[in-house]
Amino acid sequence: MTTADDLRRGVSPLAAQELFDSLPPVGVDEMLGRWRGSVAPSGHPMDGLLATAGWYGKEFIDAETVHPLLFGAPGRLYAVNPRLIPLRSIYRVADRLPNTLPPGSKTAFRALRTTAPRARLRTVDYGGIASAAMVYDDLPIIDHFRRLDRNTLFGLMDRRGDEQTCYFLLERD
Repeated sequence: MTTADDLRRGVSPLAAQELFDSLPPVGVDEMLGRWRGSVAPSGHPMDGLLATAGWYGKEFIDAETVHPLLFGAPGRLYAVNPRLIPLRSIYRVADRLPNTLPPGSKTAFRALRTTAPRARLRTVDYGGIASAAMVYDDLPIIDHFRRLDRNTLFGLMDRRGDEQTCYFLLERD
């Protein structure tokens, strides 16, 4: 059985997709709560960039109230408006960005704070299996979720126009 630690060490895109397709679905109600996120490196341009910037995870208050990007540390978490992150620019230079940011860079995301929800939870069919998915309000992105174990979800970011899929883990807080 593949574990979260195995996936955090890296996985080929083919192995990641095969694993995702083999996992059981997750219900929308099972998503509620706060989740700690981590990347499953597979060669996607976004691998590690959010974590480098201080990404903590996601919070699902109810199906209509979702904070897709939490930054900071427990006790000092804040939601970020994903619409304000310049994804197109990041994708163009991702292979040239360092794995560490200069001192003070993480605080730049504080300027992108929001208290408003920026996504919703829905049951969406992906690969013939209906499972919980997070639909961003302002971006052409759907994060699909499957159950890896009792407290861990394996996710994939389905972004319109991406040639590769970004895989990640969510572990219940």
